[in-house]
Amino acid sequence: MEEQRENRVRKIDALRRAGVNPWPDRFAKTHTTAQARALPEGTGGVAVAGRLMLVRHMGKLAFGHLRDTAGTLQIMVRREAVGEEAFRIFKKLVDLGDFLGVTGRMMITRKGEVTLEAERIEFLGKALRPLPEKWHGLTDQELCYRQRYLDLVMNPETRARFDLRARVVRELRTLLEEEGFTEVETPVLMTKPSGALARPFVTHHHALDIDLYLRIAPETYLKRLVVGGYERVFEMARCFRNEGMDPSHIQDFTMLEYYVAYWSYEENMEFTEKLLKGLLERTFGTLEAAGEATGIRWSAAWPRVALDDLIREETGVDLSSCPDAAALRRVLGERGLEIEEAEKLGRGALIDQLYKKVCRPRLSDPVFLVRHPIDLSPLARRNDRDPSVADRFQLVVKGWEIVNAYSELVDPLDQRRRFEEQALLKAEGDEEAMAMDEDYLLAMEHGMPPISGWGMGIDRLVALLAGRANLRDVIFFPLMR
Repeated sequence: MEEQRENRVRKIDALRRAGVNPWPDRFAKTHTTAQARALPEGTGGVAVAGRLMLVRHMGKLAFGHLRDTAGTLQIMVRREAVGEEAFRIFKKLVDLGDFLGVTGRMMITRKGEVTLEAERIEFLGKALRPLPEKWHGLTDQELCYRQRYLDLVMNPETRARFDLRARVVRELRTLLEEEGFTEVETPVLMTKPSGALARPFVTHHHALDIDLYLRIAPETYLKRLVVGGYERVFEMARCFRNEGMDPSHIQDFTMLEYYVAYWSYEENMEFTEKLLKGLLERTFGTLEAAGEATGIRWSAAWPRVALDDLIREETGVDLSSCPDAAALRRVLGERGLEIEEAEKLGRGALIDQLYKKVCRPRLSDPVFLVRHPIDLSPLARRNDRDPSVADRFQLVVKGWEIVNAYSELVDPLDQRRRFEEQALLKAEGDEEAMAMDEDYLLAMEHGMPPISGWGMGIDRLVALLAGRANLRDVIFFPLMR
């Protein structure tokens, strides 16, 4: 590798001696490779630019493949057409991976290949290191994450996966805007880590001399905007949670979060199914095509299942007989169900860990999970008929939680009591418990309408639609040790 690099560095000097700038400032490109391929044979003045991916020298003639963001185009370089000096430079000083600008005329070879016959070649960028010859297998997966640019160059399926991600985000924005939502931005640096049960990242603001937290969710700020009069708001929010890593969890991720005034979680559940089915239809053409691409039955109505019923069916644990964390720990021990650090967790966190360990992996096709215990949902509204459960739902697909939704808690007195309960749990060692947030309580005390909203992990959704089991596969530059 180092020998090849040194050889290419020597070619830079040779290019400069020949009057060629190895890194010029611009190129007057007229077409993408895809646009050029669609032109009639004989069209002249076509200028394309891209990376040289393949070259075959045949005496006074050479063929190459030029790749840009739209695809690949064959180029043909004849000594008579480009001139003796330009042909020599192309043959001796150009390497695979270099960027070139080629201007010429469209033609079709005897083998029927659409080709750009070069009349002028301009050097646009020297690659000092060669491209990989092979880029596959588990042994290379870490390099794909660390050097994503090479993964994108060598693997068309990787580029297609990230194009899918861009399309999903674009369509979600469009669908929400069509429904009257306003996109907003809220702080990433927060004085209180609130909006979800998670351990935060801590940093320090030197000018103000205060500790701050990277947001774990935009929830409380979006709700402040509802207090201010916005009835439908959403944010594509970068969020940060200082938690363990596994294929379905990553510390910095993108979450779509929205809130709607005057809705309950029931209306939100209906809208969620409509929104996501609309997204699938726009992305894949039909729900049937989405099912073929993902192996998931999207087209049927998505069933609703109570969390306590699901846990009872899968584990035999009756949550109604476990009114506190101690009772639940005792029952779990009797049934041989081990939860990591159970002695530090409150009742809600224990239920959540039990569900995630035993129940969630068995859920495949889309299902709405409802009737979550209220102590698992510190920001959710209590159900009017059963105050022990929250007006809340989760959308689970293939064992992954895709959406977490609520009828939001808008009673500031109830919210204060729950913050106080969370503060006690934090004092007892639960690092994921929420902190008291007086500023948010102040906003609530100025009046809130009924609200329902949710958060959806964009990375998880895209991984699901792309058929990938690891979130790192749909994040351009995942954090690595």
